[in-house]
Amino acid sequence: MNKITKLGVSALCGSLAAFSSATAGELTVTGGVDMSWITKDDATTGNPIGMGSNLSFAGSGELDNGWNVALSVAMDNRDVYSNTNVTVTVPALGNIQVSQGVSGTGIDRIDDVTPNVWEEAYAVGVGSGIDTIGGVSGGGNIEYTPNMTPEGLTARISYSPSAGNGAANDKGSTVGTSQKKSGYDITVAATDELHGVAGLTVNAGLSKTKNDTGAATFSGDHDETTLALTYAAGGFTVGYQWSETDTGKSSGELEYTNDGYGITFNVNDDLSIGYNHYESAQSASDVNTTTEATSMQAAYTMGGATIRLAKGEVKNAAYQEAALDKEATMLSVSLAF
Repeated sequence: MNKITKLGVSALCGSLAAFSSATAGELTVTGGVDMSWITKDDATTGNPIGMGSNLSFAGSGELDNGWNVALSVAMDNRDVYSNTNVTVTVPALGNIQVSQGVSGTGIDRIDDVTPNVWEEAYAVGVGSGIDTIGGVSGGGNIEYTPNMTPEGLTARISYSPSAGNGAANDKGSTVGTSQKKSGYDITVAATDELHGVAGLTVNAGLSKTKNDTGAATFSGDHDETTLALTYAAGGFTVGYQWSETDTGKSSGELEYTNDGYGITFNVNDDLSIGYNHYESAQSASDVNTTTEATSMQAAYTMGGATIRLAKGEVKNAAYQEAALDKEATMLSVSLAF
């Protein structure tokens, strides 16, 4: 880990001077690199060599009144920000997070929490075209996590004034052509500290986003709901998740119902194996098509290096029954520094 102290966060804290002065902050930088090779059985592979360069910046500072401020910036492949947010912790209230609307907030945080050792069933380079829940995370949003909930229960409320428009810079705004307007997400997570069943975690969430009903194809809200159960015992972890989306279309009505499950096993401290399956049924007027994705995965860790192998298959990709089944094998070597 490389550490840069008293740099960058002072500017962040300065912008919060209206609340209280701040002590010196700290900014840390961590990173890693992924190197992959993929082989597609039923499609043109092209150049199979892939690389992911990942950097994460974490800054923190404390105000004189006891509030904490934290900055998180995740830089994904090819210098694309995958997640950027600022979190203000108010001791008597909870966390208030301002997110640039790229991922990791609201119902998108639990879009697929079925256990895996590397990636979701549909995310191993095959190209499934599956539609998962996303809520208000696509637009700049504010998320509140209260700290007065019972032990074992975490609740979050996210709000976006324009869920269809992406992130904006300081003193800026974004205007796009998306039909999505204001919306909110509510999610809860319960562990055994609340319900008493050791190893069981329950996640649930709902999302409601207003559509532009002035558009001829929309007559209602964009609604999403999900429920997930994960159970861990010994070296095994199993999980199941259901989700449903109603896009609010009046012309060409479009709904999705998703079911996924996964099972992983830790052979030892270094080696893990897993199996994942995911089905997404698209209902478009009178036409129903189900896309299925399946993968088997293994991961082996040696110090700061991880070797991962996945075999994936997709049927009826992008909800097209005429689509050929897709298969791919992916090998990855990941190094952390």
